[in-house]
Amino acid sequence: MSPIFLNAFIYLLCAVIAVPIAKRLGLSSVLGYLVAGMVIGHFGLGLVGEEGESVMHFAEFGVVMMLFLIGLELQPSLLWRMRFPILGLGGGQVLLTTLAIFAVGLLIGLSWQVALAVGLALALSSTAIVLQSLQEKGLSGTTGGKSAFSVLLFQDIAVIPILATFPLLATLSPVSGDGHGHGDSTPFQEWLSHQPGWINTLLVLGAVVSIILLGRFVARPALRMVAQTRVREAFVALALVLVVGIALLMNSLGVSAALGTFLAGVVLADSEYRHELEADIEPFKGLLLGVFFISVGASIDFSLIRAQPGLIAGIVLGLMLLKAIVLLALGYFWKLKLDQRFLFALSLAQGSEFAFVLLGFGVTEGVFSNDVSQLLIAGVALSMALTPLVMIFEEKVLRKRFGTQESENKETDHIEESAPVILAGMGRFGNFVARMLRSQGIEATVIDHDSDHIDLIRRLGMKAYYGDATRHDLLESAGAAHAKLLIIAIDDEERINQLIETARKHFPNLEIIVRAVSMNHQFALIEKKVEYAVHQNSGSALQLAENALIRLGFRAHKASRAVRTFAKSERVRAQALAAIHRDEKVFINTVRAQVSEMERQFELDRNNPTEDVDKAWDPDKFKNTR
Repeated sequence: MSPIFLNAFIYLLCAVIAVPIAKRLGLSSVLGYLVAGMVIGHFGLGLVGEEGESVMHFAEFGVVMMLFLIGLELQPSLLWRMRFPILGLGGGQVLLTTLAIFAVGLLIGLSWQVALAVGLALALSSTAIVLQSLQEKGLSGTTGGKSAFSVLLFQDIAVIPILATFPLLATLSPVSGDGHGHGDSTPFQEWLSHQPGWINTLLVLGAVVSIILLGRFVARPALRMVAQTRVREAFVALALVLVVGIALLMNSLGVSAALGTFLAGVVLADSEYRHELEADIEPFKGLLLGVFFISVGASIDFSLIRAQPGLIAGIVLGLMLLKAIVLLALGYFWKLKLDQRFLFALSLAQGSEFAFVLLGFGVTEGVFSNDVSQLLIAGVALSMALTPLVMIFEEKVLRKRFGTQESENKETDHIEESAPVILAGMGRFGNFVARMLRSQGIEATVIDHDSDHIDLIRRLGMKAYYGDATRHDLLESAGAAHAKLLIIAIDDEERINQLIETARKHFPNLEIIVRAVSMNHQFALIEKKVEYAVHQNSGSALQLAENALIRLGFRAHKASRAVRTFAKSERVRAQALAAIHRDEKVFINTVRAQVSEMERQFELDRNNPTEDVDKAWDPDKFKNTR
């Protein structure tokens, strides 16, 4: 058997076993992945060996996908509004933490170049672990969660100048330059490494501008063209091409691929294909992040820890304590409440997955020795492994004792999909519903699987998104957890029924109004106890019938009353017929009896006119006020 398949089986089996056990114990899935990695790693059972580092580099792509999905949630206008916490909290954290670690490094005898490089590498926190943990615990929307995200975003941006700083420090470092070299770098990267710094800067700026332009003028038409094929695999493939292509572009320039994909996500944040992109990439992101966490656990060198336990413990505890103190001070200055300050500080107290890259790059460039790098890598990995436990301590102990507890249930201003209505289906039927709601000042989040419909609707100035509304993940990203009403205007009976089942299972808070595509379908919907189901042709047919009565000589209010009475009787009749529609004989006899009774009632109404009682004009209201 190929080692690739065997290793894939081991990693996937670990995920399947570890996560349910962690959840059963009330722990986060991240901790389950990390412990599983420790068990199967080279220094545990040895089920995986030296290939673990290569697996980690592959799995880091999960972080890249995570940043792309985060970018999809942020519109440029929102990013601009967040500039103060990003620069203030993020910039302050990186600067103060770097200076603090730099000072400690000088005190223990490191050269200033090595101390500064170590400070820059350890100042960053784990985007993957922090965001995953916050999302799992429903804390992403709290003040502390949003502040942590601002810091992580600045850190991802800061990777670029940090990488650029290391070669400069290498020229000044006392460490031997024997480690210089670029390993598996491409010829282009080799050429770029010998060019002046301003050339690399220009190329990075050009790449950023290219991503923005391609996202706006190439990616959207391409997404529209592929969506028109209605082949989901093609759409998934295009989504992956976007993410992988941008990652390759940024990596070739020695820049954080996560930053590039984040920028692409921001560019596509107001695209009609945003939710479908989220739903298609989410499974890949989750699986790769799981493999990444397992790889982190497997990479922990327990032999090194056993050899120097005191030193490793000092690195781990010192790093987490120092970063927590800096973050608590920033939280105090930023006027975060006490409980949110603890969440903010403890969630970001670990090292970063980018530290593995920076520490390896530092050895390659000759900034510091391999021995220093191995000690720091072990410390960073352990700090990441301890983070879920630290956050459990924050949740179970600190949060219960200090301040008020915020939850993500509170709606935040920046969530675009906070409309009270989700409208599934925007064809000939749904179009009228959406325009009627909008005329009364009610916004609806529209989802439709026809890209032509979506394109037209957006050109008309209405908010609409491409995607299959029957998918739970798409409904969730469209705000179903907070919406009040789901209007189903799809013209496919099977998909309608599937959507009802999905909505009721995952979003019981939603009231459901449905367009029935046939009389039998309406009966089936009544049996399902759908809040309101209407035959797709009833409204327009009754409106046409009312106009016909007027043209035949009926007064307008009499025609209106007749139509309203008929519509009411039809609703009552449908409720009665739903229970017996499968028995053809009983059904036919009941329909005949109902029709005869309805005709008799209308004949009585025509033969006994009562001008002073006219429901169309609501005369009872006026009588009660005389």
